[in-house]
Amino acid sequence: MRLKTALICAGLIGLSAVTACASPTVVAVQAPVTAEDGRVAVTVQRDGDRWTADYVLDRDAPVWAFFRSALLRESRRPWRPDWWRVETPGVVLERVGDYDVLRSTDGGPVPRDVRIVMTPRPGDLEAEYDPALVFSDGTVALFSGQFDVIPLESVAAARALPRDLNGVEVPGGPAAVTWRDRSGPILFKGERKPEATAVDAQTYVLFGDATTRRGDGITTVIDPGLPRWLGDQLAGFTPQVMAYYARRLGPAQGEPPTLMVSWTGPTKSLSSMGGSVLPGLISMNFEGEGVLDPDAQALARARWFIGHEAAHFWLGSQGLRYQYAREAWITEGGADLMAVRALKAIDPVYDDRAELQREVDDCVRLAAGRPLASAGDRGDNRAYYACGAVFGLVIEGAERRAGGGDFFDVVADFQRRDNDDG
Repeated sequence: MRLKTALICAGLIGLSAVTACASPTVVAVQAPVTAEDGRVAVTVQRDGDRWTADYVLDRDAPVWAFFRSALLRESRRPWRPDWWRVETPGVVLERVGDYDVLRSTDGGPVPRDVRIVMTPRPGDLEAEYDPALVFSDGTVALFSGQFDVIPLESVAAARALPRDLNGVEVPGGPAAVTWRDRSGPILFKGERKPEATAVDAQTYVLFGDATTRRGDGITTVIDPGLPRWLGDQLAGFTPQVMAYYARRLGPAQGEPPTLMVSWTGPTKSLSSMGGSVLPGLISMNFEGEGVLDPDAQALARARWFIGHEAAHFWLGSQGLRYQYAREAWITEGGADLMAVRALKAIDPVYDDRAELQREVDDCVRLAAGRPLASAGDRGDNRAYYACGAVFGLVIEGAERRAGGGDFFDVVADFQRRDNDDG
């Protein structure tokens, strides 16, 4: 999610939904996978300041669409045409309908070998993982899922693809991506490696020498430029709120998580917090002069933000996911409500009523008289969070009347039912 507040107005605007994905399949191999293995192969490499993605396509097709093609939130423009450049002659990268596509200029098949030169930049996407986290010391983390492509028979077929592909059968499958840095090892799923190859890794891969710290059940990779008070809060409060969730819902599945935090800089008149959760990883980005100093409002927002992202290790994973993008309110609103309840339990002076009123107000503003299901099409992804929290309050009220429980008891019941179903 992404939280941005102007310093003169602490109103909540645009947040990014965490997408629901299948559990990752990691391929542990020593050599890069080739297209002969039955899937697209991509080698992502940093060589000094030069970043390349070398594709080896597994079949002939005149058009290849990028599976994840979300727009930049503020401009509602595609990011790839400005940040990526195709070096291979006869191939162009452009926007068609809701997707970025590679296509041949002569109408024939795209060459099997395609090289793309990338310029990683920080960028907040609508309801999608940011393509890159850029640290102040030059370290860069790339989202693994941005390289998957779909073979198509024509430009018209690309234009006809629905915006939400959940439940839609498309040809091909996740690419086998090899990650390599000519200057040294990469950080892949918490481990330093000379290189790694994976399919559907669902992670951020770190290029650079960022310091990794382990402790309190969490590994942290924090931008050295991040304001110190924020780093202290992230290192101290994250284990605290996760321990509260574990007491209420049981331990999170999998290995202890990694927290990866980047700092874009002290942009004037801005206070920005963004982040997302992947299996075993919380990623966050901070920006703006509004978070330079630990005033009470900034502290409350930072803690709430940590609480929301940490909640996704229980709601939005472990089997509790939504099926279609239009149902994001289930996990996003639920994570909002979990964060409010957790913060109130940890800090009794926290003003939970003000936060919940903000949820109600935003839901009315963004969804009154308009379908919540189409909020993403309108660019109103914040509606999924606010209205989902309101729905969560209604569910919580019913739970209290029935047995005196709260929203955590509802989530715990869903967990038990999911476990009973296998």
